[in-house]
Amino acid sequence: MPLRTRALAALLRRGIFPSIATMDLAAIQRSRSRRLPSRAPVAWVVGRVSRDLQITMVWFPTRDGSQRQARVYRPTGPAPQGGWPVVCYFHGGGFVLGSITQSDPICSHLASAIPAVVVSIDYRLAPEHPAPAGIDDCEDAVRWLAEGAGDLGGDPGRLAVAGDSAGATLAALIAIRLRDDRGPRVAHQALIYPATDLSQSFPSILEHAHAPVLDKAGLDAFLIHYLGDSGIPPDDPRVSPYFTADVSGLPPALIQTADLDPLRDEGLAYADRLAAAGVPVRVTNYLGTVHGFMSFPGATVVGPQARLELVTELRRHLLEKQNLEEQNLGEQNTARTS
Repeated sequence: MPLRTRALAALLRRGIFPSIATMDLAAIQRSRSRRLPSRAPVAWVVGRVSRDLQITMVWFPTRDGSQRQARVYRPTGPAPQGGWPVVCYFHGGGFVLGSITQSDPICSHLASAIPAVVVSIDYRLAPEHPAPAGIDDCEDAVRWLAEGAGDLGGDPGRLAVAGDSAGATLAALIAIRLRDDRGPRVAHQALIYPATDLSQSFPSILEHAHAPVLDKAGLDAFLIHYLGDSGIPPDDPRVSPYFTADVSGLPPALIQTADLDPLRDEGLAYADRLAAAGVPVRVTNYLGTVHGFMSFPGATVVGPQARLELVTELRRHLLEKQNLEEQNLGEQNTARTS
């Protein structure tokens, strides 16, 4: 493990951020409301918030008649014909922690670097709202975007889902739901160290049971909050995408894993299942790093590479339609003048 990552792990062991295993509901809610400073030295670790964007808050409707918030990151330059591509992003935090504002660095980076309209979803969290509440919110958000992305300057025909950790699990589950229900077309799914098997059946769970950032005690605590009152077993495909019987016909995927992460094996195994079913997959296991590396790229040596890979894959799949349209338009113009 690189020195900078070991330094971060040492700070975490000293209790800078409490473990979910020791947090009561009040502590969980305080953690969600915390906002990290956007200046150095914190910004050196978590990344800076891109300034060449318009960042706003909007509301979207959910199936129970209520509304949830979403945070929208829009490029400030002139939009291409038809609008910017759209990335619907789900934050991590074990289905319990995290917030849309805490994801400002990665979401603003994607919006600026692709460029795209990035919409980060404030889905309901456990223990107040166990599964499948958050999953339902995320599906409702994607369906809302598919209809109304134009109002945000986006192109609903170029829509991707993405997320980190629990958010990656949600992105995978939404891709499956939309395929099964013939919902809006998703051009790509970007899954950053996803939890695909909540039953914890893969070897890396025990191999890295005492890993920094995320350990088995933390995983167990997250799952108690998330599934405890839901009546859903952890190996149910409604919460564990690895156990979905048929994964064919899903959107092309990028799966990024961390070699020192308890979730490593299940992420790689899900990539294998997708590939075996004929789904185009790019998978990268980043060596010498731990769970959560996308949230603290400055504390790793792989952060810049992982961000570049993420942007490159999203850009490739989201701009494919635009490039084809521009090519067809050029061919039509050539035919008219010949």
